[in-house]
Order: sequence, then C-alpha cells, then structure tokens
Amino acid sequence: MSLANKPGSDLMEPVTQGKELPDTMEPENSSIRWMGLDFQAMPTAEAVTRLMADGLAGKPFTYVVTPNVDHMLRLEDNAAFRDMYGEAGLILNDSRVLQTLAGRDGIQLPPSPGADVVAGLLAELPRSTPICVIGCSEDQIVELKERFGYETIHHHEPPMGLKKKPEAVVEAAKFMAAYPSAFYFLCVGSPQQEMVALAAKLQGNVTGIGLCCGASIDFLTGKVDRAPEFLRKARLEWLHRLASEPRRMTRRYLIEGPRIFSLWSRYRKADKPSGHGSD
Repeated sequence: MSLANKPGSDLMEPVTQGKELPDTMEPENSSIRWMGLDFQAMPTAEAVTRLMADGLAGKPFTYVVTPNVDHMLRLEDNAAFRDMYGEAGLILNDSRVLQTLAGRDGIQLPPSPGADVVAGLLAELPRSTPICVIGCSEDQIVELKERFGYETIHHHEPPMGLKKKPEAVVEAAKFMAAYPSAFYFLCVGSPQQEMVALAAKLQGNVTGIGLCCGASIDFLTGKVDRAPEFLRKARLEWLHRLASEPRRMTRRYLIEGPRIFSLWSRYRKADKPSGHGSD
C-alpha cells in the first residue's frame, strides 16, 4: 500500500511502460511487509551469503535496493521511484532509524547497510569473480584492486546530471550487458542508481546482481569518512554525516528527514483496525 498523494515527479518517466520484465529474485520466508515495502529481514552476514549464492549462479539480472529514511520519503512522493523499487529483487533495510520505528510496531527489521553488504561481498568473493562498478573514479578502482586483489573490475563512469540524461542511463545499462559480471555496484546516488538498475533489467541481456549502493565504495576507499562504529550502533550515523558535510546534508537530515515520523504515524493509523464490528 502507498499513502502517496503526489503523482508528479522530477525523475524520468517510468521506463517500464509497454515492456515485459524478466522474473526477479523471489522473496524468501523472511519477507516482511512494513510501510508499503516487502523487506527481507536479514542481518548483513545472511544477506551477503544469499547474494553470493545468487550472484555466482549466473541467473538473469536482478537488483537490490537498500532503503533509508531519505528513500522512504521519496517513495511516498514519487511514482517513478516506486516503480523502480517495485522491480527490485531484494529490499534490505539500510537504516537503524527504520529499525527503531519498526521495532515500535513489534517488527524485527535488522539493518543490512549497503556499505556493510558491499564490504562483505568484496571480502568474501573469489578474487577471480568479475565485478563491475558504475560510478566512482578511476583512482578508486585502482584502490579497490590493490586492497581486495580482484583480477577484473569493469568500470564505467557516467556523466554528471545522470538523472536528467536518459540516454546516459541506457548507455550505462548497455555497458553492463557488454561486460558480464557477477555483481554490479551501482554507485551514482539515488535515484540515478535505481534508474540504471531498472534499465539493465529491461534490456533482458544482463546477468548477475546489481546493488544500488550509493556511497559504499566512497567509504571503502576513504573518499568519504564513515561514522565510527559506536556512532552507528547509537543510531547517530546521520549526525556524523551532517557534521562532515553540513551544506549537502542539512536539508536532508534537519528539514526533510523528520517527515519520516509523520509518515510512519500515517501508516500506523492506516494499518490499525477500526474497532467497529457488526453485532
């Protein structure tokens, strides 16, 4: 269920129109419906294990999204973004704030942050596994190779302003088809990474798994300083990012972010039984 009441969008029009999509990864028994999404409630280690098995099996392309507070708000406001999420094969909770709110609803929703999932995959995969990175700089790719020892990392760096360049989105998807990989790390920010993932799925000639993983490789390569573990456990990673990038993060965390509580409240009221029954 979506409580959205804003059909407008500044994203490209949904690219699913008139096209048949291939089957996606089927949710397992851990799927939990909460705030309009079918989350797969699994901790990071379990998510890494499942993704490794599926990614190395050569299955048709599917992709993973990792919603945080910002994504939940965008999902409510933007129909095109909901379409992109609707075609994802796996939805993992990226946020300890969402974990806390779900807990208030009596739902266990362990966090599987995209950065931790990416780090786990890169640490555990055989080094001969072909992987692909969409986004990041060439220096970061060199850093990844040196740190993890991978033989093959295909790299495509799309132009800036990708959200408003549908031809560049398609070009990124074509690159993924031209360089088959077990995993595609889509690191161009949201909603651009979800746009690329959906375009790749629509092509029908890509295999493997795409991970919409934002700044994950920025954290791994040291381009962006990630919050210390104790702040993450205290659910204060947002505060670290706000202090590190105040000009970019002030609106997200101090103006837009608090809307999550009213949205959560609306879903709670919508899900609550009315209490009026027949005699």
